[in-house]
Amino acid sequence: MRIFTTRAFSRLDVAGELSDTDLILAVAEMNDGLWDANLGGQVYKKRVALAGRGKSGGARTLVAFKSDDKAFFMYGFAKNQRSNIVAKEKQALKRMAGELLEYGDKQLRQALGHGTLIEIEVQEDD
Repeated sequence: MRIFTTRAFSRLDVAGELSDTDLILAVAEMNDGLWDANLGGQVYKKRVALAGRGKSGGARTLVAFKSDDKAFFMYGFAKNQRSNIVAKEKQALKRMAGELLEYGDKQLRQALGHGTLIEIEVQEDD
């Protein structure tokens, strides 16, 4: 399983409060079928706990996700910042998810080289 954040996600306020471990655990839960909403187009809403606030008061992340393959954290916000995304944002995220999930190794290497994607190092279990 490969996990990435987009450059836009990494610049969000909420991203600074999330560790790589937080994101890895969120994707592991998603692989087990635990997400908060399937928005369609392989875009999922996943709550991630923030230190001292738990999941209910934590971050909402929007993830392009393909089980046991790739996950891209595309957008996120704290619950106290906003309640949800609007329809226009949802459509844009679906388009973005479709593109990201189709990336092959060459495209991923290029995006990583340009800094448009950041890969989270995942330790594989033995």
